[in-house]
Amino acid sequence: MADQVASVCDQLVKAVNVTMNAETSQVYRLEALKFCEEFKESSTLCVPCGLQLADKAQPAVVRHFGLQILEHVIKFRWNDMQQEEKVHLKECAMQLLSNGTRSILEEESHIKDVLSRIIVEMIKREWPQHWPDMLTEMEALTGQGEAQTELVMLILLRLAEDVITFQTLPPQRRRDIQQTLTQNMDSIFSFMMAILRIYVEDHRKAKGAPGHELQARAYSRVAVATLNTLAGYIDWVSLSHITTKNCQVLEMLCLLLSEPELQLEAAECLLIAISRKGKLEDRKPFMLLFDDVAIDYILSAAQSADALAICKKSPESQTVVIERRYVFLKRLCQVLCALGGQLCALVASSTHCTSLLIFARAMAKCRANPVSNNVAFLTQGSDVEVEVPANIGKYMEALFAFTTHASQVLKSFTLSTWGSLFRHETLSKEAVVHDMAVKYVRASMVNLLKAGFPSRNDSPSCEYSRLDFDSDEDFYLFFNPFRAHLGDLVRAASRIAPVQAFQIAAEWLQYQLTRPIDTGDGTSKASEGLCSVLSPSVVQWDAMTVLMECTVASILKSLEDEQLPIDQSMELLQAVLSYNTKDSLILSCVLTNISTLFPFAVKRPHFLPRILYKLFNAITFDVRLDNKGPQPRSVKNVRRHACSSLIKICRDHPECIVPCFDMFYNHVQKLITTDTTLGQMERFSLVEALLLIINQFKDYDKQKAFLDQMLGPLITDWTSEEMSQVVRDPAMLLTFVGADQVVSDQDKTPEAACVNRGRLSFCVLAFLGVFKRVRCPPDLEEAKSGGFVVGYTPTGDALYRNPCTPHFQLFLPNLLALMRTHNNLYMPENMARLSVTFSKALDLMDLDKRLVIGLSQPVLDNHDTPVLRSNLERMQSFFSNLYENCLHLLGNVGASLQREFFTYERLSEEIAGSVFVSLDHVPDYRLRPIIRAFVKNLVLSCPPEYYDTVLCPLLGPLFTYMLQRLNVKWQVINQRTLASGEEEEVVYQESQVTEELVEEHLVRVVTRDVLDLIAASCVSRKIPEQAANKEEVDEEDMMEAVQTFQPTQSPTELTELGKCLLKHENVCMTLLALSFTSLSWKDANSCHRTGSIICWPFLLQVVRGNLLPEAVTWFFTSVLKALQVHGEHQVCHNTLTNLAMLVYDNLRPRYAELRAVMTQIPNINVGTLDQYDRALSDPNSQKAGDKRKKDKFKKLIAGALGTALCQQFRKEVHIRNLPSLFKKPKPDKDLLTKEQLGLEALFSPDSRE
Repeated sequence: MADQVASVCDQLVKAVNVTMNAETSQVYRLEALKFCEEFKESSTLCVPCGLQLADKAQPAVVRHFGLQILEHVIKFRWNDMQQEEKVHLKECAMQLLSNGTRSILEEESHIKDVLSRIIVEMIKREWPQHWPDMLTEMEALTGQGEAQTELVMLILLRLAEDVITFQTLPPQRRRDIQQTLTQNMDSIFSFMMAILRIYVEDHRKAKGAPGHELQARAYSRVAVATLNTLAGYIDWVSLSHITTKNCQVLEMLCLLLSEPELQLEAAECLLIAISRKGKLEDRKPFMLLFDDVAIDYILSAAQSADALAICKKSPESQTVVIERRYVFLKRLCQVLCALGGQLCALVASSTHCTSLLIFARAMAKCRANPVSNNVAFLTQGSDVEVEVPANIGKYMEALFAFTTHASQVLKSFTLSTWGSLFRHETLSKEAVVHDMAVKYVRASMVNLLKAGFPSRNDSPSCEYSRLDFDSDEDFYLFFNPFRAHLGDLVRAASRIAPVQAFQIAAEWLQYQLTRPIDTGDGTSKASEGLCSVLSPSVVQWDAMTVLMECTVASILKSLEDEQLPIDQSMELLQAVLSYNTKDSLILSCVLTNISTLFPFAVKRPHFLPRILYKLFNAITFDVRLDNKGPQPRSVKNVRRHACSSLIKICRDHPECIVPCFDMFYNHVQKLITTDTTLGQMERFSLVEALLLIINQFKDYDKQKAFLDQMLGPLITDWTSEEMSQVVRDPAMLLTFVGADQVVSDQDKTPEAACVNRGRLSFCVLAFLGVFKRVRCPPDLEEAKSGGFVVGYTPTGDALYRNPCTPHFQLFLPNLLALMRTHNNLYMPENMARLSVTFSKALDLMDLDKRLVIGLSQPVLDNHDTPVLRSNLERMQSFFSNLYENCLHLLGNVGASLQREFFTYERLSEEIAGSVFVSLDHVPDYRLRPIIRAFVKNLVLSCPPEYYDTVLCPLLGPLFTYMLQRLNVKWQVINQRTLASGEEEEVVYQESQVTEELVEEHLVRVVTRDVLDLIAASCVSRKIPEQAANKEEVDEEDMMEAVQTFQPTQSPTELTELGKCLLKHENVCMTLLALSFTSLSWKDANSCHRTGSIICWPFLLQVVRGNLLPEAVTWFFTSVLKALQVHGEHQVCHNTLTNLAMLVYDNLRPRYAELRAVMTQIPNINVGTLDQYDRALSDPNSQKAGDKRKKDKFKKLIAGALGTALCQQFRKEVHIRNLPSLFKKPKPDKDLLTKEQLGLEALFSPDSRE
């Protein structure tokens, strides 16, 4: 036997060495791995060979494999072993713990890990029933030395992780072990704290003694392991174990913050402890950490670590951040933030409980009989009585130190805590918080600066960013939401001290206006005196603009009109209007400041002309010589910014523009007709601004006359014979826009083609603005006096007329013709008419492809690059924008014209014959805007009386077509997935892979859009009344709601449109087929949404009729098939299980065929199924939300669940349940004779007067 074991061990050693040798060929390595795996699976010599290989005389690799063999035996053969074999293996494992390892500093960490796993696997199978002395044996092991103590800590940690965190045990075994751990938690915590205290003291002594460095390291290693184990338990044990003995655990952890070798682990423990949730009275002891001693320990540890976090290797070299100390700073910052969270929760609870107590005492005074017991009962368990700490100022100073730290990540950690403090009902009123709010706003002047890029060295933040971010793009993606959150906090702080905050922002703006522009070094435009996005001046202007926006928004909300600093604001606005610059980036910031300060200008109307002229000049801004060459992105951004500012002013304050309307109108007309540099976006924006103002006329005839004057030339051009022919003939359209001409990238597109594209685009954009902005007065009396009301419906609702209706009737025929022609462009004969230059003019743009597949865009300094670089990109942009703008226009007409649009003659036929023509040739990226921009808006704006005449004729065929199209698309994707799995050796070109990714993602988003359209059309989600009126609920209503609320199925019901559609049998079957088929398409998002809110309302509508058994079987099978596809996703698993249960419970009594489907599920227990069916037929056994019933149904259909690919070939580990632990019987309580609590006196009728 011994010789055989030795021989096999030699072979195993050779095999292990072969697998680990880097020079071994792949063939030999695979053979060696196969030999090792077959040995573990089938050999009877696993235990003796594993023990021999695990001997500490062997190399670490061989020892690790030997221990792996023992672990494999315990995990997969334990149930088949004899009791003597189990005892022998357990004794051998314990012997390995005692004598089988080297010293703590010499032993490899992976050896310790696998050795701890072996013990834990035995504990999971035998403790506590068959191994009651396990904890005693572990405690005895710690007396043998540092190595054994560390191993014991690793064992306890892994046990907690497997049982509590990962829950890798059957439920009964997990309950047994968790219950035993909980019962022994006092002794376990005392044991760990004793070990920690001993080894920390020994470490301090050894560290101070010369020549004992190795011993000090050994002691610190044990202390670190103990802290890690403590962290694994603090997360879930009862809070009483953490706060017992006046929070000695927290006190110990605070003391360890000053130990460099242990401070990181101590901070992590402290963070887990303070982050605990639970009853407020249990968390009250955490307030001890606001004592001076604890705060001083945290502050001193932070200062010490910060001072040592950065070092220089030499005087000439750059600074380097020590990662461990930096991580410690992060944990310490998180500790302070968690402490702030506890403070806000406890102080808020104290205020709330005080209100309840006052309420209860007031009720007591109104009663004839005393109800002191009632008051005590009402406040028992919730009256934590926490006052604002006396040294909250010191706490905020500590938090503020992290807020002003150079690391951007540390600043981001503090945001949520400051938000809680500044928005807290009680704390925000404290004087010290008021002072800190002012300091915070001033500190934000630095924090808002876009600085700290890893590739640069212009800020102290850069060193920290090199540890936190891999690239400048990563930093940029972090910084944008960080600054948005910071802006919210500045608003919150400004509401506490609005005047001081505005003063800080105003001083910064005045400083920037007088400061010379600093372009920085090495920028692409520095020689021309222009800035880049990272130039010092731009960074300062950008941050100042954000601060000004935040403080102005807060002061306008916080102060009354007479308290506003109007004069100071006007001085600022005048200075901004007088500031001139040719730098596009700074000019954008100037425009933002003008928009920000405009609400103050409402009080001083004489400033208005200067503001408008400043914006008009920005709309024509240009930096090109003679306005030639491609337009840089910076110029387009400034113009877009100016247009947005102008539209915002006209939208929010149109009454201010009306007095100077003539001047405004004349200037706009002059720009549109004479300025050839204006792009379509600028011209459209000017028209949109005019339309917003004319709504203030509130006179139908006057507005119509104005529209006639403004739109007359456009209508003439749009309805001309030339344009009518162009929009009706694909060949003429391609010639008209120049898409059939060969043009090189060095040459410009012919001028005539550019002009023609501009004509088409501007007509569509102008009318889009008209239908989007022209509205009837919302006030009925104003509408009647203005001539907008033409009659009333039988129900008494007013019938309106829109001033733009006559123009719409002239515009619509050619618009529909253009839509039909654009769809026909994708037909093969028309695609062949595209020239070589523009052969991809109808394709998806490369930028959009990158967005579709989720690739990040260049987000840094690209402001001086052209927007569209090539003729092809310009043509692609033209077709894409034209098509989408036409759809947006059609989608907005319904909301604008209402009855006048939906009564248009043969409207549904006209739309079906234009927008829905040639959809087989229209690609998915053009189908998306049809659904999103047009059909969905049409559905949402359609009055109910036109459902039958307009929507049903459109939606029925559309849903039928989309079902067929998406079915084919998903079949192609599934076949491609199967083919790629079978042909793993095939190498695909990168472009082919990208195209397939784009195609698959487009199918996915189109599927979601269609299902979203179905949900918006057919299903409404009801909000519970308590949730809808949450602000109005008082204490009594809240208590009543808690008693009456019962969890139910998601409250969905069919809309009127949904009922109208389902009345048509063909549409009904299509919607059901689309909904239930989509469950199995490989998109978990669609599956969850459809299964949770769409499928059951549809099915519920038809089950009242006579469904064929085949249809019912198909519905149920579709849900089970979806479980096979998506069962690995927990959210989809829950959704589909609930849906399957609804279908089966409601239809099984009428359709016995469903039982036949259930019996086909693999491994189903027929006896359990019979019991479930009997329960369905018994009305007394059915309870809403019965968890046991749901669990039973889950077990029934468990065989239908799909498994993730990573789990499909995993060998199952089976852990047998042991005899249940002894449970004490619960004492019987007589509810009729129990002790009275006093509540009946409070609510008895006799006590009422």
